Amino acid sequence: MAAALARLCRKTLASAAPSRLLSASASPTAASDRVRWDYRGQRRVIPLGQWVPKIAVDAYVAPNVVLAGQVTVWDGASVWNGSVLRGDLNKITVGFSSNVQERCVLHAAWNSPTGLPAETSIERYVTIGANSLLRSCTIEPECIIGQHSILMEGSLVETNSILEAGSVLPPGRRIPTGELWAGNPARFVRKLTNEEIMEIPKLAVAINDLMQNHFSEFLPYSTVYLEVEKMKKALAIPL
Repeated sequence: MAAALARLCRKTLASAAPSRLLSASASPTAASDRVRWDYRGQRRVIPLGQWVPKIAVDAYVAPNVVLAGQVTVWDGASVWNGSVLRGDLNKITVGFSSNVQERCVLHAAWNSPTGLPAETSIERYVTIGANSLLRSCTIEPECIIGQHSILMEGSLVETNSILEAGSVLPPGRRIPTGELWAGNPARFVRKLTNEEIMEIPKLAVAINDLMQNHFSEFLPYSTVYLEVEKMKKALAIPL
């Protein structure tokens, strides 16, 4: 029985050897296509049809962020590591000196069931905490959205307001000016003091200052092409 099993294994290995040689001698065209696919996968800016994401010269977008379609990142804004802004159905805007922190997801629907604008709009001096989800909502200037928050279609956060961490703002819900909301679903907690309102833009400015340290560590263009050229040389693909 053991001898028969050994003969079967030898036959299997012998039959597999030509296929290995065939795969090793694959055409340069196929290898070249694979290299180009890997290169495309490294991009953080993904055009969709006629829509190309726009990033201001002094805005910071981390290397592993994904911006797709109708996305605009204005001056002094920052989008931090692991975030995804997918503007394939509608516009997404990150305003002046606003920040979208780590692993946030921003999307926009075709239309809003509430009849309000379906685009996702973040205006100036807004802080979006890490791991938040925003979909077809509007955030007016000088607001704070706490970490792990969810803002649904048609929701509106008015100027000088704060949404506590872990809150869920249902579709069409509005947070009036100068109020603190929290919970799931989010509810009114109290009015903000003048001191708290003054601190909201200061937080956005502080993150903007921190952004400068990260911004200086990265070139304005990718260096992935250098690795692609090395791979092409190693695979004997014409440059």
